[in-house]
Amino acid sequence: MASNICTRLEIAIFMVGFVCANLVLPMCGNISEVFEYNWAPNHIISQGDQIKLTLDNVSGCGFESKKKYLFGQASVQIKLIEGDSAGTVTAFYVRLMASEGPVHDELDFEFLGNVSGEPYLVQTNIYVNGTGNRKQRHTLWFDPTLDFHTYSFFWNRHLIVFLVDGIPIRVFTNKEDKGVLFPRQQAMSIRGSVWNADDWATQGGKVKINWTNAPFFSTFRSFIIDACELLTATDDIMAQCGKLGRLWWDKPAFVVLNRHRSHQLKWARRKHLVYDYCKDKARFTELPRECIS
Repeated sequence: MASNICTRLEIAIFMVGFVCANLVLPMCGNISEVFEYNWAPNHIISQGDQIKLTLDNVSGCGFESKKKYLFGQASVQIKLIEGDSAGTVTAFYVRLMASEGPVHDELDFEFLGNVSGEPYLVQTNIYVNGTGNRKQRHTLWFDPTLDFHTYSFFWNRHLIVFLVDGIPIRVFTNKEDKGVLFPRQQAMSIRGSVWNADDWATQGGKVKINWTNAPFFSTFRSFIIDACELLTATDDIMAQCGKLGRLWWDKPAFVVLNRHRSHQLKWARRKHLVYDYCKDKARFTELPRECIS
């Protein structure tokens, strides 16, 4: 059975959910046509419609989309490492072209493993022009190791939204008018990986990976990409993706969250936010500009 990935032609009603929209059939293809296994491919197992990433004491592994995108939505369903996952990190992220050097843009979901019985933390981060330090950490309202759950990015020229099972947990708003950089000029690749991060991931690095439990597995499936596609690295980004109003994510309904999504965001922050860089006055003697209302 071939592994499939779907590229949406329109936004689906069950996804970001800013407004009601028509549900359309996706275009699907073999997953190897869309992604390349660019790190330790011998640690990646393709099983039906799923990609299983393996971490052992030799290596982690990862994949990357062959094409680049700017603005739109990307989502995947992930089932995280079961049991004692301390020291491990599973990631779903977008990293932008011209990003192999110090100046890059990046949007991250990072799932920080824990000892058995303790909850996973999901860490989100945003890099703009090479600068990160915009971390937030949330607990989850479910056990992400028991079943698959959907993790999504939505981004346009106005905002970036991180969603878990369709619920927004974080919004990063464009505040360029206040001197805050916003990632909107570099096309991106969509990536997934699992690796050893036991120098920081669990309790600040105090708990290391127990290699007697290896190998560790995180499984990805049901990719959906509905974004502006760049065919080559030399494509004119603004000509192809920057024409305001041409694509669905530029419509007025997607400039801000609607009331329902705003309530969901407030609930996620109130119940599950455990760290916010905008509240870390011990780290920042002067809070970043985007943290100032």
